[in-house]
This record gives sequence, structure tokens and C-alpha cells, in this order.
Amino acid sequence: MLGGLYGPTIAGASAASSEDDIKSSLKSFSKVLNLVEENFADKVTPDKAIYKGAIPGMARTLDPHTNFFDPKDFQLLREDQKGHYYGVGMTVAPRGGKTIVIAPFEGSPAYKAGIRPGDAILEVNGKRTDGLTTTEVADLLKGPLGTQVQVVIAREGVEKPIPFNITRGEIPRKSVEDAFFVKPGIAYMDIQQFNENTSREMEDNFKRLDESKIKGLILDLRENPGGLLNEGVAVADHFLQKGQMIVSHRGRSSPDKPYYARHGNQGRDYPIVVLVNRYSASAAEIVAGALQDHDRGWVLGDNTFGKGLVQTVYPLSENTGLALTTAHFYTPSGRLIQRDYTNTSFYNYYYNRQEGGTKNLQDVKMTDSGRTVYGGGGITPDEKFLPPKANKFQIELLRKYEFFNFTAKYFGTHDTKLPKDWAPDNALMNDFHAFLLKDSAQFTEAEYAENNEWTKQQLRREMYITAFGVEGARKLGIEFDPVVLKGIDSLSKAKSLQDTAKKMIVQRVQTK
Repeated sequence: MLGGLYGPTIAGASAASSEDDIKSSLKSFSKVLNLVEENFADKVTPDKAIYKGAIPGMARTLDPHTNFFDPKDFQLLREDQKGHYYGVGMTVAPRGGKTIVIAPFEGSPAYKAGIRPGDAILEVNGKRTDGLTTTEVADLLKGPLGTQVQVVIAREGVEKPIPFNITRGEIPRKSVEDAFFVKPGIAYMDIQQFNENTSREMEDNFKRLDESKIKGLILDLRENPGGLLNEGVAVADHFLQKGQMIVSHRGRSSPDKPYYARHGNQGRDYPIVVLVNRYSASAAEIVAGALQDHDRGWVLGDNTFGKGLVQTVYPLSENTGLALTTAHFYTPSGRLIQRDYTNTSFYNYYYNRQEGGTKNLQDVKMTDSGRTVYGGGGITPDEKFLPPKANKFQIELLRKYEFFNFTAKYFGTHDTKLPKDWAPDNALMNDFHAFLLKDSAQFTEAEYAENNEWTKQQLRREMYITAFGVEGARKLGIEFDPVVLKGIDSLSKAKSLQDTAKKMIVQRVQTK
């Protein structure tokens, strides 16, 4: 069962139709399809008429989350769920009409071969990439485990194209980034999605850190679109007391099914701050909602997406699949956090939702300590906090990929190794300033001076990707992340919330 956000299509609700009505509708559909196949001006393939037309069209009449997957999309879904694929291991993106390497994954075949951020992919196995989409190039790089692929790249500072013969390997897609202590005793863990390996990856991280040393945890669920329901349940289980409800779901054809913490936190009661934003959805909301309803975590950030629907994935013929909404899920207090989608387009539902979210004033519930919470608009954070918006100067540099482009140019003529704790000096900042002017970036000298510290941080993080890998750059960025820093400050509120909840529960037991 899915608790994830998969583009406009995953949810379900339908009125029962009589068998005669269904047979009549199928006859009408068959008749229309036959007429189209026989009389349309151009030849109509079943793939276009059925896979891209009839079935997705039907799904769109149900809700924003019911989704039909053609063979390619279904394969990608399974890769996401399994948490691995076979290929060379790098992120690519379109830039200036070319397919550019954003970064190779550390330890991957591409990384070991010497592929760098900024390399432009010219050929894959002799096939020119001109005119190919980034997805098409990525597909060429994938292949069976142990097979070879030749990649020809162009690199800044190197006159001739460079060929690389790379042996494809298993590329893990970690759903839990490597956790670390962002401050003494304060651990930071980022769960990016919920696939088949998430709870195991989380437990492995806690073992590596030695969970007994943790005095507070920042649990980052920002941008997490969800994934597998049972993995969301397993993650929440780790933090709650044994026997506490995590979530329940029910639908027209499925009975009410509650999920409880089977193992529990085993006395690990350090304070937790849960970071969320408007793109935290579904299974991520299950975890955030469970910790909030039981006053186990202080939720910080923005209103979450508001997806309270559960999909069951049905494999179909021809390697296709259907993710059909079969149930609604409810937080432990009984909240249905699904946003209303009946009076808006699917596009607006996904991309133009009301700032700050909405709430259903008819769906009022209480947390364990008696705090009021609402359904209908995602998970409302206990403390609203948004990172500062980028100003005009910052938007200009980010929009033009100035940090990325400068870094690729710089390492074209310099050693890719940098000393530990390296930071840009005045000479490098002057070189970057000259690069911006040459690239016709639009800014004033006053804007450059006002944003000097921000510019230095961004340039440092970008150059860390090449010198120390994606993981080194990620950790550096987290250390300066204003939401993470706010989360660290809010750990005292999480501790106070937890203590208050414990006292109130004891009082209730005594009065009984």
C-alpha cells in the first residue's frame, strides 16, 4: 500500500454501479474505440488510445491520486520502492541544450571513473545526445548489472572530448541520508521518502551514531512525498511507546484497520523536533501526525501537503499498474488530513494551493495532552517557521546557475582537492565577481556587498560537491540551514511538551 505523492493521480472513491450499468458502459466504450480505430485520420495504436487516453482519463475522474502507470512509469515506481537500480550513478540535468552532470553519487561507478559536476555528456555507447531529453540520456546510462557503457564527455579546460568506459553497478537510492551530530548530543536525520529499506536504513543510522548518546533529534521530513505505508508505520513505531496508535485507515471495500507501535521506543525519550513543509506528504504526514497527536515531537515549519488517501498498487498486464485509492487514513486523534480537491483543478491542487493551508473546522480533535488539532489541511505545525525568501540578487545568481558554472570552470584548471574546512578567500571571491560580470549577471555593487556572506556560503557549498562529494556538501549546507538552526533552538519546546503530556496522562489515570 502506498502513502506517497505520485503526480496528479493517486486516490479513490466511487459509487457502486450495477453490473448491467457496467456492461452497458463497456459496450459503449468498445463501440467508440472501434469507430476511432477504423475511421480516425491517422493510425491509432492501443498504447495511445488505452494507456495514454482511456485509462488515465478514467483515473482523473476519481481523484488527484489514482494513477495508471504505463510500463516505463511502472518500472520507475518499482525502482523507487525497491531503493535501487542498475546504472552508473549520477544526477544529470538539461543546461543550455546539453545534458550536464550535476553530481556523481559517492562510491558509484561514475564517481570512481572520475566523472565530475559540470561535465557535458556528448555520447553514450556511440549515440550522440544532441536532441535527446535528459530522461532519454538517463535511460541510455542504465542497463544490466556488470555491463559496460562508454560515455564521452566535454569538460571545461580540456580541449578534446574525454571517453570513459564504465561498468554498470547497483546504485542504491538511499531514503535516509547519513545521520550525524549537528551539535554535541543533537542528531540530525533526513528521511527523503519511504521505500522498502527506510526503516532498516533508519535503524542502521541510529546504531552507527549510538542512539544512547542522543540528547535531542532533528527529524527532517521536508520535501518528503511519502511512499510505503508500512515503512511510515515502522519509522513512527521507533519513537512512540509500545501500544500507541500510529494511524488507521478505512475505505468502502476495506474494514477499519488500526496500526499500533509493536516495539516502541524502549525508553528512548529524547526530545524530537520534526521539520515539515508544504511538500511533506502522505506517509511523511503519517509520521508527523502520530508524533504530534501523542505530543512526542514538536512539529516545525509550514503546513504539510494534506494527502490523507491510501493507494493499493495493482499490477496489470503488459507490465503496467494501477495505483487506486482504496482508503482514507486517520491520525491517532482521528483527524483526516486530506485537503478538499472537489472545487479546484488538479493543477491547482498540486501546485497552487492556498498559502498556509486550510483546516476543517468541523474536524476538531485533541492530542494526548489536550491540545487542539484540526483535519482537512495537512498537518499544521506547532510552530510556523519559513526560511527567508531569496532576494533579487540571490534569485538572479541561482536562476543562472552561476555557482555551478563557476565551479565547473574553476576545477577545469585547478586541482579538485581542497583542504579540510576550506572556505573561499578574497582572491577567489574577486574571481567569482569577475565571472559574474563576464556572464552578464544583473546586479549592483551594493547588492553584491550586501550579499557577500550568502554568496560565500553558496560558493563554498557548491565547490564542496566536487572536492568532498555530495555528502560533504550536504552536511555543510545543513549547518547553515536556518530551519535546522531554528529546530535546534526548539528542542526545549519539544522537551516541555513531552513533560506536560506525561503529567496530564498520569493525572487522568489517577482520577480514574
